[in-house]
Amino acid sequence: MLEQRGNTVKKKLSIGRLLVAIILLIIAIPISYALYVMLQYSRIPDNTTLDIERTASKPVLRIGNEYTATSYNIGFGAYGPDFSFFMDTGTMADGTAVKGTYGKAIDRVSVLRNMNGAIKAIQTIDPDIMLFQEVDKKSNRAYFVNEKKMLDEGFPETSSIYASNFHTAYLCYPFNDPHGATEAGLVTLSKLPVEEAVRRSYPVDDSFPTKFFDLDRCFSVCYLPVENGKTLVLVNSHMSAYDEGGKIREQQLGMLNDFMEEMYAEGNYVIVGGDYNHILGSDLLQTFPTKQQVPDWIAVFDDKDIAKGMRIVKAENRTTVPTCRSADITYRKGVNYTSVLDGFIVSDNVKATAKDIQTNFAWSDHEPVLLTFTLL
Repeated sequence: MLEQRGNTVKKKLSIGRLLVAIILLIIAIPISYALYVMLQYSRIPDNTTLDIERTASKPVLRIGNEYTATSYNIGFGAYGPDFSFFMDTGTMADGTAVKGTYGKAIDRVSVLRNMNGAIKAIQTIDPDIMLFQEVDKKSNRAYFVNEKKMLDEGFPETSSIYASNFHTAYLCYPFNDPHGATEAGLVTLSKLPVEEAVRRSYPVDDSFPTKFFDLDRCFSVCYLPVENGKTLVLVNSHMSAYDEGGKIREQQLGMLNDFMEEMYAEGNYVIVGGDYNHILGSDLLQTFPTKQQVPDWIAVFDDKDIAKGMRIVKAENRTTVPTCRSADITYRKGVNYTSVLDGFIVSDNVKATAKDIQTNFAWSDHEPVLLTFTLL
């Protein structure tokens, strides 16, 4: 009898120890993950020199010659029409709340299809300069497709400049489709010679825990020589999107304005292209047909918000071809909220026109924008 009681006590102790071990493990896993994320975190220093890969195929810029440039946010190859992103939320016209689904691209096949489609769209235009945003090099979310390599191979006669703006530890959220680890950034391709390239760090949200999961926002600067001894200062920019209250975007725009003003005051030509995550003109806030309400994240800037001597190049078809769609639902023309968030800003010594290129959001949640320019 005593032996049986002793065995019962031992079993209870064993079960108790097992339960304690399980509880400790449950506590240890999130703590260990939090430590892993924090230890992996780092910000890239401002004014970092960027590598200029390969030799451009064309001679230096000439005064009076006409050149072309494109800007295209390719959405890490994920945003085909059937894709919605888990961080995007919105409201339908009838008040129904909607939220995106996926944490990463639907599959590797869709990434390759979207990348090849985006590359072909720009090859058809054949610009002298190409600015791309959201280009993944080694990321779970893009199934480790090296999108920079695909761009380099698609445009072999260009110099290639890469600036990292998203380098994270493995993000396990959303739990049903984890975003994973990411290495992504901005790619600038130029058929015209580039003398120097620099990465400039934008202000970002440093609050806890946002800073561990958000992008390390930046703009890249390429300095292109001009025949008259001056320089074309070419900027590839991608501003913050998920910024409640718009405080960070305001700081980023302030930094960009200061930089443009300084470069122009030195007698340079200045061209800035990219995804501003601002609507480029208050008149475009509710221009396009939609069955959604204006999203909460929307911000606007006009020429009055831009540095002296600079202006937004308004695309000739800006009221008929939007450049960005909402990603809280899959794409249906006339249903998603759309507007113009992509384009170019130029200095007064640059003659320029622009056109939004319509692909019906076939390869990304953004559309390419074409700039035609002449240095005066």
